[in-house]
Amino acid sequence: MKIKLTTLLFSLLVFMGNAQSKDTIAAIKNQDKISCKQFIAPVALITAGTLLLNKALNDNLQSNANNFFGRNFNTTADNYLPFVPVAQIYLGKTFGLKPKNDFQHQTINIAIANAIMGTVVFASKNIFQQERPDQSDNLSFPSGHTATAFTNASLLYYEYKDSNLWYASSGFLFATATGILRIANNKHYTSDVLAGAGIGLATGLIVSHWNPFQPVTFRKKKKTTAFIYPQIGSQIGMGAIVQLN
Repeated sequence: MKIKLTTLLFSLLVFMGNAQSKDTIAAIKNQDKISCKQFIAPVALITAGTLLLNKALNDNLQSNANNFFGRNFNTTADNYLPFVPVAQIYLGKTFGLKPKNDFQHQTINIAIANAIMGTVVFASKNIFQQERPDQSDNLSFPSGHTATAFTNASLLYYEYKDSNLWYASSGFLFATATGILRIANNKHYTSDVLAGAGIGLATGLIVSHWNPFQPVTFRKKKKTTAFIYPQIGSQIGMGAIVQLN
């Protein structure tokens, strides 16, 4: 049973990597256009997560996870891993990589993508009212932590995929780890994590291609300082402080 659980979660990571690789090939042919094929992975994950709801398989996977990690397993790493890709977005240029956007537009994309994702997740949680595995509340589906992690990982991917594919894809490792740890912490079912991953991938894809405010240019004479920070509590989220000097 442990092998089945590990195989399922590993398959999720492989599936993400394969989908993103195909997207890169398509992007070379069609640089700034978005295609329906790019939504196959997000839709498949959201559909799979929804179909698993209230199924015996979902409960069995959770039971196997509890046995595998231990029923007393607890870590706070899943509160911070979703934001590692954000740091990678800002630090990529420091490592000699060429980003798609400048600092200001990176910040705008991060803020807007997380706002959209947060709205979708919040609405879905209140619509489905699914109880968490630890019975702490009825806001289990979908996983907000996982959605945040995959949103930021997707933004990182589309920001640097033309510069360094390995660096661009590395965010999905942290995103997948976040999903696994949410299950290990007994905070989410596999269905929640799959749906959250799909929502995150779709949001990152849409915002990266939409690139809001891209035509807006920031005059060099004025310095714009922006700071994106995580908000961790009963619900995970992001805040932003923008100062115009």
